[in-house]
Amino acid sequence: MKYFMKKLITLIMTLFLVSVAAFLAFQIIPGDVVTSILGTEATPEREEQLREELGLNKPPVERYFNWVGDVLKGDLGESYRYSKNMNEMMPVVELIGDKLPVTLWLAAVSLVLIVAVAIPLGVLWARSGSHILDAVLGVVTQASMAVPSFFLGILVTYLFGIILKLFAPGSYISYQEDFGGFLQYLLFPALSVAIPKIAMTARFLRNAMLTELQSDYVRTAYSKGCTERRVMYGHVLRNAMMPVVTFLGMIIAEIVAGSIVIEQVFGLPGIGRLLISSISTRDFPVVEILILYITFVVIFVYFLVDILYRVIDPRISEK
Repeated sequence: MKYFMKKLITLIMTLFLVSVAAFLAFQIIPGDVVTSILGTEATPEREEQLREELGLNKPPVERYFNWVGDVLKGDLGESYRYSKNMNEMMPVVELIGDKLPVTLWLAAVSLVLIVAVAIPLGVLWARSGSHILDAVLGVVTQASMAVPSFFLGILVTYLFGIILKLFAPGSYISYQEDFGGFLQYLLFPALSVAIPKIAMTARFLRNAMLTELQSDYVRTAYSKGCTERRVMYGHVLRNAMMPVVTFLGMIIAEIVAGSIVIEQVFGLPGIGRLLISSISTRDFPVVEILILYITFVVIFVYFLVDILYRVIDPRISEK
């Protein structure tokens, strides 16, 4: 219980500090959100009226605590740029709620591809004694990691979309209209996200397993008559997964937070694309909530990684 309470306190304190930093950052950067919304031709009276409507005429400290209080009550505020109609702004919770499933499904499909391919590939690579296979996988994984995300997305689009015609580039299908078609379209951006991560994970696992194979306990296991399969999967892989779990945690946090480049290339209306557009239009209520979301995702994923550590190796004690 002490372990979980310490992690919970860390989560709360980190979110608090990030919320303060995010709020203050938008108070000191150049530019005026009112001018951005109304344009330079607006009258001073109209500008003052909008400031009062948005609460921008109050002191920053008061605005911050009002914002935090509303967030804790589930009121994430209203977007400055998006609106339901001419007279009603779009609530941030609705705006993010519409974009978040796209990013989460993209992350889920990407993660399935990463785990399904990288783990067997890493084990095969570590067990293989072939210098040819080692050289081929080394070159392929190195090239996969070196290709920039936007270029990889273009290659996937060209190969699977234009040449093989397995999907129509730019013809995004909403999950609300056709979930099956949505997943089919999502497979290709997920592949673009997964390819470099598969290469990194496979190399990481292979190196970790080769290190474990040199350990004394492996020789002891063989001397006791354990089969290669039992040694490899019951001992070596289990111990080699410790650093890999941390690495996978970093990958999960990255892709769940929003794959900005891939969402732009494939025209996916996800969190990453919303963040970029909100920053460019100074939609501060949306940006602040998205920053908190990304922070929470990173901290929560690492919290789960710590728990998995203790599941994989019960010898790890609470500290």
